[in-house]
Amino acid sequence: MKNVIRWISIISYSLIIFAGWMSGIPFIIWLVFSAFDFGSIDQLFAVFGLVGIFLNLIKGKTRIDITIVSFVLMLSPIISRLVQVPLEMFNYLAFQIPFAIFIITYLTYIIINARENIASCKN
Repeated sequence: MKNVIRWISIISYSLIIFAGWMSGIPFIIWLVFSAFDFGSIDQLFAVFGLVGIFLNLIKGKTRIDITIVSFVLMLSPIISRLVQVPLEMFNYLAFQIPFAIFIITYLTYIIINARENIASCKN
């Protein structure tokens, strides 16, 4: 169940839509292209987001500290965009629903990991 929650979180994160001039693009595509946009502050945050996704794929992904760092890294490019662009630009469901699913499921994943780690320490 824990892995299903983690994958739902990652998929919803990837499917967050950023509205553009003509149409929206999925967040994962924005991350990849922004990671190669040299000289832009978005490049730093895009790399943070990609590293956060990568941390979910490594062997130690169930450690509490790794899950929290991954969450913060994945959240940083979204917060950066929220700060750079007026909030009215994010008032559409293609952003709000996947973003809410990502937050809820990833926090649930962190809590499940914490409980499992605490239970294994007691034994």
